[in-house]
Amino acid sequence: MSFTSEIKRELTQQASKPCCRKAICSALVRLNGSIQIANGKSVVEISTENPSTARYLFSLLKDLYHIHPEVIVRKKARLKKNYVYMIRLVDHVQEILTDLKIFTDRFERVSGIAAALIHHTCCKRAYLRGSFLASGSVNDPDSGSYHLEMISTYHDHCEALCDLMNQFRLHAKTIARKKGYMVYIKEGDKIGEFLNIIGAHPSLLHFENVRIMKDMRNSVNRIVNCETANLNKTIQAAMKQVENIRLIEKEIGLDQLDPKLLEVAKLRLQYPEASLAELGQLLPSGKMTKSAVNHRLRKLNQIAEKLRKNQEEQRRDVDG
Repeated sequence: MSFTSEIKRELTQQASKPCCRKAICSALVRLNGSIQIANGKSVVEISTENPSTARYLFSLLKDLYHIHPEVIVRKKARLKKNYVYMIRLVDHVQEILTDLKIFTDRFERVSGIAAALIHHTCCKRAYLRGSFLASGSVNDPDSGSYHLEMISTYHDHCEALCDLMNQFRLHAKTIARKKGYMVYIKEGDKIGEFLNIIGAHPSLLHFENVRIMKDMRNSVNRIVNCETANLNKTIQAAMKQVENIRLIEKEIGLDQLDPKLLEVAKLRLQYPEASLAELGQLLPSGKMTKSAVNHRLRKLNQIAEKLRKNQEEQRRDVDG
């Protein structure tokens, strides 16, 4: 079972307040429903691929309106050939759609989300729960990115859904798609807050546990990468210092160096892999700070650079 399916299964097992059931039902019918005309009568068909959502909607309609909707199960002909569960409303269609604030008394579509449906905070949460059950999906937390989305056919409804989410400070955004509009969240923290708002608490715990483990792994990887980079820089600098000291030894001899520089030069040749701090502890004349050792090594590097420059000038004179 996918992470999205698990969340939806949890949501359909929750008990809802009487004032919230209509908000959930309205979101499900609005996002997954379509109106057909059959034999001169309006027929509403609400489709979903999630069996627990279909059972939940059937129960809501039965409890709210004391009806027995038709249930049709079909198999998709393409792709994964999943089953599609269809709840069909034939009787009292106009009354139900009006009561759910999807259409007006004149049978005109209600723009956005009716304020009467989401008057209370619990009903706002319920409407978001129903919206996610209808058209929501969220990436598995083990995947490479965080993404939660819900699809709506109408632009005004998608914007209203986005505004409703942002009343809970979820930083939701909208974007147009080929067959409708999408409201989405990209931040892991906000997706966790959304799961808490709609009441998917077991899935929220799983989501946060995975996030914590991922953050820990990422932190460890960053530390290891940083230490590896520093180690590589230290090794490269040490090899360069050894190369410069060998050049000085070849060109003028180490005995020509100042005693303090000679001491550090010999120590670097003896311990090419040691850090500056370690070299400072190994000096025969007494312990020295990392900064002091680095200062002496810089002087050795400057001497080597002058020798290289002299070599280059001599070559030019010979070539000339």
